[in-house]
Amino acid sequence: MKLSKNLTLDEVTKSATAIKKGISNEPTIEHMENLKAIAENIFQPAREHFGVPIAVTSGYRSEELNNLIGGSSRTSQHCKGQALDIDAHVYGGVTNKDLFEYLLDHTDFDQLIWEFGDAQDPDWVHVSYKKEGNRGEVLRAKRIKGKVHYEIY
Repeated sequence: MKLSKNLTLDEVTKSATAIKKGISNEPTIEHMENLKAIAENIFQPAREHFGVPIAVTSGYRSEELNNLIGGSSRTSQHCKGQALDIDAHVYGGVTNKDLFEYLLDHTDFDQLIWEFGDAQDPDWVHVSYKKEGNRGEVLRAKRIKGKVHYEIY
């Protein structure tokens, strides 16, 4: 099933961990609506702007899967179908920094996170989108003494 012209449901729900552990990672109807919204309002505009494939490395996560991989327990927008971790490096042609800056300047997001990496390029980009009430929060994730810390970008 296509969520947008260049993004399928399989791409945002596939999880090696879920497959290996036999965990269901099937979204509800509400989660599907959220996935379509983020695909159409965030992913697709970036895909069309750059004209190259962009990988989704993590999309929808059932609560059971999210808990198993150590995701944010009560706050993960991945569990609501409102967040994607995207990585332009997988296919090349554009950097994660370019992707981050495009989303920052051209989309109405809820949260945009420069995930780790260095000052020149994040390892991946986390972006979330809600149909209403997007906060426009921009953060940078860093590891300090083995713990993840978020600072305002």
